[in-house]
Amino acid sequence: MKRILIWILRLYLGGVTLAAGIAKSLELPGFAGVLQTYRLHLSSSTLLALAVTVAIIEIGLGLWVLSGLAPKSAAVAGMVMNAGYLAIMTQALIRGLSLPNCGCFGVFMAEPLRWYSPLEDVVQIGLFGVLYAMGGRRLRGAG
Repeated sequence: MKRILIWILRLYLGGVTLAAGIAKSLELPGFAGVLQTYRLHLSSSTLLALAVTVAIIEIGLGLWVLSGLAPKSAAVAGMVMNAGYLAIMTQALIRGLSLPNCGCFGVFMAEPLRWYSPLEDVVQIGLFGVLYAMGGRRLRGAG
């Protein structure tokens, strides 16, 4: 049963992370525009570089989680990434920003930033935490 749960967690977390990274990478200038709405006071070129970096990290992390290699390290990386998203969204909400797109999937599947948006990252952090607790080593036949 534990192996099945780990497999489901890896498939879900890796798949969502990979899909988000791919969606962002398909329209990098648009994603940089979404980042602009967070009013981070960064230049356009810096926002574009950040957009590229985020997309690459998400694609890499998604593939890493799906691979099953070093699952505890992958889970920690997932927790850190989602904690960063949680912080960015929370500060935007505290500042009273009204964002038509939180940017979770770039310009695709646009969802406005709402009070409960950061809770999705709390759930992701929790699921990565479960993966961390359960995934001690690569499972045979899991890759």
